[in-house]
Amino acid sequence: MEYRISNKLAALKPSAIREIFKSLSDPSIIAFAAGNPAAESFPVEVLAEITADIFANEPVKALQYGQTEGYPPLREAVNKRLAEKFSIGCSVEKGDKYNDTTLIVSGGNQGIELSCKVLCNEGDIVLCEDPSFIGALNAFRSNGAITKGIPLRDDGIDTEILESTLAADRAGENKIKMLYLIPTFHNPAGITTSLEVRKKIYEIAVKYSLVILEDNPYGELRFAGEEIPTIKSMDTEGLVLYCSSFSKVLSAGMRVGYITGPEKLMQKLVVAKQVEDVHTNQLFQMLCHRFVTERDLDGHIEMIRAIYRRKCGLMMKGLDENLPKSFKFTRPEGGLFVWCTLPDGIDMTEFVARCLKNKLAIVPGTAFCPDENGTSNSVRFNYSTPSDEQIERGCVILGEVAREMLDSQL
Repeated sequence: MEYRISNKLAALKPSAIREIFKSLSDPSIIAFAAGNPAAESFPVEVLAEITADIFANEPVKALQYGQTEGYPPLREAVNKRLAEKFSIGCSVEKGDKYNDTTLIVSGGNQGIELSCKVLCNEGDIVLCEDPSFIGALNAFRSNGAITKGIPLRDDGIDTEILESTLAADRAGENKIKMLYLIPTFHNPAGITTSLEVRKKIYEIAVKYSLVILEDNPYGELRFAGEEIPTIKSMDTEGLVLYCSSFSKVLSAGMRVGYITGPEKLMQKLVVAKQVEDVHTNQLFQMLCHRFVTERDLDGHIEMIRAIYRRKCGLMMKGLDENLPKSFKFTRPEGGLFVWCTLPDGIDMTEFVARCLKNKLAIVPGTAFCPDENGTSNSVRFNYSTPSDEQIERGCVILGEVAREMLDSQL
């Protein structure tokens, strides 16, 4: 039978990263292509202990339906942490113009998808950094939105292009409904948007009444440099939705995230979530709550930071020693990713293929293009998933393939 696929999904392609994952079933493949947390970062024994206690003392609560908004004690704990760590959370009682509220979601990506579903009609435009996170791009596209890229520089998006794009749109069809950003430890680029650029972005958003979706799943994984305030912490007008999760600080498999924003807007996200999955996994919400409130989450995060500081340092050393100087790569201060731009004349697709032939999986930059027909001469590396030995060996392979391809140009 020939199936008639909906317009929203007919042109949607599988995530290139998820497709690459299939090759990683071969244990001989070194995985620079993944974005998984380090296996040694999972607090397995503590989570097992808490789970046993929940089933011994609160089994019905863990196994019963819950509220769409999320497990109330977890919402309270998240709000407290956001206020203390990120200065996030407006309240009319405090003299602010609006109230912020938090929705617990099934992984940060659901928060991204719900935001688009609530704000965008088919054919509306979501502005994104170019490059941008493929999971978000597909979430927007699955709702019929058009993704349009704003060039990403070393210190954040090009604000002049952002403003000129918005000015042209507001003078015309008024189709741009949202700006999606990963300002801290960007995926895939590994860069962090400067405070100056963050302030300019918010100033432009206020001028053009533009909603910003600030995605910050890596914000607590800083292992170098100075903390930079979130854009949401600057929000006095109710323009910013702030999305994050426990995936990178507790467990990616739990699929527990959260999105915080103006109450009037969040009410619509709650309705949209009710349609999708009723509520996020109750047991895992309870697990997160107990860990946040009863255990040393900050100490656990420091342990994770130490792991990534070492792993990133190993990758920087390996890339410095093995890659030719014409291959330029970012030097992240946190997060999970390195973005490498190839020199002119080196075909990115062939470079990726040759690496895989040599048992090293990396991600082509085209996977992160907001324009589905866009081009890229960059690739993404990940240092959280591979072992220390694999990082060292993988960098050697990168150097061998790079020199082989450069030599073929002579």
